[in-house]
Amino acid sequence: MNEVERVTKRIVDFLVALVSIIVFSPLFLICYILVKREDGGPAIFKQERIGRFGRPFTIYKFRSMRIDAEKDGPQLFGHEKDSRMTKVGRFLRDHHLDELPQLWNVMKGDMAFIGPRPERKYYIDQIVQHDPRYVYLYQIRPGVTSYATLYNGYTDTMEKMLRRLDLDLFYLEHRSWWFDAKILVKTFINIIFGKVF
Repeated sequence: MNEVERVTKRIVDFLVALVSIIVFSPLFLICYILVKREDGGPAIFKQERIGRFGRPFTIYKFRSMRIDAEKDGPQLFGHEKDSRMTKVGRFLRDHHLDELPQLWNVMKGDMAFIGPRPERKYYIDQIVQHDPRYVYLYQIRPGVTSYATLYNGYTDTMEKMLRRLDLDLFYLEHRSWWFDAKILVKTFINIIFGKVF
């Protein structure tokens, strides 16, 4: 993408995120109430991730795990076998509704709709020890969905993290409006058909 295409992408991301927040505001409210009512804890989960230029930012999600889920330190999500999930949280994750608050991240400019998924510094440090090319991803905004998410799924092992990195670098090298459109369409198709990723 050239400079004009990158600026255009940012403007489109902002406008689509703004409209989506307005359109889905009733769904936001329903999710908020359901999470809050289940255990009385905070409905919004906040966590520091690393974004463009290697700068930290706060990512927002609807909380899907118990409040004390990481009392023993950072842990990767284990899908079906993960006992830290709440009942509402599992439903939100299965239908990708926990990601809705990231529309705010897109509006703010922390994230784009399409781009490498943002990671925590704790795991980035481990990835870089195996493959220092990770720093190339700092050139672009992280995304709500990505090429790697579609073809690698959730990364719960270092092997998957390194495979995700290869796919993210492929996206970085080949990104275009057409590529982004294909990723977005496939993401919606997967969500509609209930694919867990």
